[in-house]
Amino acid sequence: MDESDILRIEHLCKSFGGIMAVQNVSYSMQSGEFSAIVGPNGAGKSTFFNLISGYHRADSGNIWYKKKNITKWPPYRIARLGIARCFQVSNIYPALTTYENIRQSVLAQQKRTLNFFTPAKRLAGKETSILLDIVGLSDNANIMAGNLSQGDKKILEIAMALGSKPELLYLDEPTAGMSAEETRKTMELVKDLNKQMDVTILFTEHDMSVVFGYAHRLTVLHQGTIIADGIPEEVRSDKMVQKIYLGEEE
Repeated sequence: MDESDILRIEHLCKSFGGIMAVQNVSYSMQSGEFSAIVGPNGAGKSTFFNLISGYHRADSGNIWYKKKNITKWPPYRIARLGIARCFQVSNIYPALTTYENIRQSVLAQQKRTLNFFTPAKRLAGKETSILLDIVGLSDNANIMAGNLSQGDKKILEIAMALGSKPELLYLDEPTAGMSAEETRKTMELVKDLNKQMDVTILFTEHDMSVVFGYAHRLTVLHQGTIIADGIPEEVRSDKMVQKIYLGEEE
């Protein structure tokens, strides 16, 4: 294992009812990368993310995070190790305010809960306010999360993920359902997290303009296997990638 690898995956396999969703995939990331995994519908992207975040158990192969074998770890234990994930459908508490959503994630990271003896505003207040500033949601702190725009809901979920102080962040289609301006705002935030806060980023995305506009490295999955991996321009010119994307609907 390379000393600079934050994530290393070796010969990962997963099948469902005889259908091989991920086939002998080996993949690694170095600390500080900003990378994307793409592929046609059914390529195995979601299964791959579920495997490395603990939501599925691999049939075979190994997943290493900072030299720890986390292949059989449950999601909560993986999260506590410094890995966070944002889902395609925003996973927030719509009946709580933006501030309360973020505070809950900070309290969970600190292994603390609200109680009758400590005023709520004194728990994790500083950390919550800092995260609100970082993601640009301070003006929406007291708005119910369910009333936020689609773009701000996703940004809120990213802020909640940051509450666990991750070193590695997985984003599952972070711009799904967004307007062009919301997409730009969200991805600029993600870029800043990678560059300014040194968070390693791995994301999937169907919008190829987002992929080529932001990812430093691009990996293509097809039928559960990696068919291309490299800088975006190299992958764009790959003949097999061109054939697959021309021959199948994204």
